[in-house]
Amino acid sequence: MRTQLAEFMRRMEPGSVAVIPAAPEATRSNDTHYRYRQDSDFYYLTGFDEPEAIAFVAPAHPERKFMLFVRPRDPEQETWTGRRAGVVGAKERHGADAAFPVTEFREKLAELLNGARTVYYRLGVHPDLDEALIKQLAEMRTRSRQFTAPDSITDPGAILGEMRLVKSDAEIELMQRAADIGAEAHVLAMQNVRPGMYEYEIEALIEYHFRKSGAAAPAYGTICGGGANATILHYITNDAPLRDGDLVLVDAGAEYQGYASDITRTFPVNGRFTAPQREIYEAVLAAQTACVEMVKPSVTWDDLNDRAARMLTESMLRLGLLEGDVDRLIEEKTYRRFFMHGVGHFLGLDVHDAGRYKLDGEPRPLDPGVVVTVEPGIYVAEDAEGVPDRYRGIGVRIEDDVLVTGDGHRVLTSKVPKGIEEIEKLMAH
Repeated sequence: MRTQLAEFMRRMEPGSVAVIPAAPEATRSNDTHYRYRQDSDFYYLTGFDEPEAIAFVAPAHPERKFMLFVRPRDPEQETWTGRRAGVVGAKERHGADAAFPVTEFREKLAELLNGARTVYYRLGVHPDLDEALIKQLAEMRTRSRQFTAPDSITDPGAILGEMRLVKSDAEIELMQRAADIGAEAHVLAMQNVRPGMYEYEIEALIEYHFRKSGAAAPAYGTICGGGANATILHYITNDAPLRDGDLVLVDAGAEYQGYASDITRTFPVNGRFTAPQREIYEAVLAAQTACVEMVKPSVTWDDLNDRAARMLTESMLRLGLLEGDVDRLIEEKTYRRFFMHGVGHFLGLDVHDAGRYKLDGEPRPLDPGVVVTVEPGIYVAEDAEGVPDRYRGIGVRIEDDVLVTGDGHRVLTSKVPKGIEEIEKLMAH
């Protein structure tokens, strides 16, 4: 049994069961589908990477604590869409105590739920399964002489989010590999970019390296924003030419065995920063470096956000992007005109990973084993009013993946440079 599944069982309420469905396939157009990506919670607990599956977890059962309902083997269908584990594979390769065709799940549901106090299940994601579960509970309650229906349905995310937040040594190893692949791809982008190329050429180079290195896919839509496109936070069109004298902001991460990296670097298309670009970049780099150095146990997101906001606000005043008193500007969040997002997020199986940012309404201290991103930025739109002309159309973000250790931190993405001199030296070769 997977370590994660055993720990999930340990944390479940006594007398409870869990129903955890796989992610559905997503239609791309007509009868074609997007490449399948498993639900993160389901994958975390089972390691099973096929659609149309349901995990049933019953810690109190003497023999069948972990059951999988899966697609049966079907030679004709497998000819078209690939091999299936089937019922036998679910037991032999994925450790299920029992396995059945997924078509039998609903007919077994009353038997599975009978006597449980609580059902861990996330409502609102799988409408057909929601309906089946609620209907079955209602029917069981009308047949109380035969069945004892559960009293409540509880979202398993409260348990799974806390479990997924703190990474095991094995997970950290996978995340380090994802970070290394991502860092190598960013280095290739810096070494190969030239004026006249298109943004999508950099995207293609990066994603080719991901796949060549064993990453299943990008962890999210790759952002390659040249010039003023860098001031659009989630720009993924990537179809504009890269012009001599512009910066290009590249936000790209690899997904390796389910785990994500998330890296942003901003660098000059021609290999040399202009004076205005250097001024904005140095302001962001100073804030990013300071926030990375702060990462350690007991530090909170509020601590990191406050440091980034103060340092960037002071820089915006110095550069003439803002005017006024530093404390008042911070209190009124005026800096958000040029720094619109938080300083980072949790990272893991999801790019914006599971886990609560506050506990009992208070900022959450970081714990050893947590992985975070640190990614301040300054974005000056090309039509921004009341700012020095030399900064218009400049967007800079710098992002690293940082592991919280017992006494500090480790930067997982340190293999890609971020200092101005380092970047210019790399790009000159």
